[in-house]
Amino acid sequence: MLKKIPKLLSPDLVRILMEMGHGDELVLADANFPGHSLHNRVLRCDGTGIPALLDAVLELLPLDHYAPHQAAFMAVVKGDPAVPAIWSTYKELLAKHDKDVTVQYEERFDFYNRAKQSYAIVVTGEEALYGNVILKKGVIRS
Repeated sequence: MLKKIPKLLSPDLVRILMEMGHGDELVLADANFPGHSLHNRVLRCDGTGIPALLDAVLELLPLDHYAPHQAAFMAVVKGDPAVPAIWSTYKELLAKHDKDVTVQYEERFDFYNRAKQSYAIVVTGEEALYGNVILKKGVIRS
């Protein structure tokens, strides 16, 4: 065990966060996300919801303020009446860790294509529809 590393973060996930460079992206995917068919670097956090994991990841991960948006959510598919209540939770957590964060909404297949280009995908046990999040890693400022 180490001090100050959130207990939800596995050694593999901490390693991934450490390996990522400026501009690399991390996908926190819900339980329905096709992570393994999109990417070969997939971590599993099946018993964990995204809000708790997002909060833990943001303890360590700086967000990229050289990019127009530091996070992305999967947009609701046209014609789907779903209203993703979880987005407000995500926005609160993002703002808790970075008051200047902005969010982009990506169409479903654009989100999948972006996930293919990400550094890694973390598939969680999150059951909320449209619960997927992409985080863009920034730099540490001294």
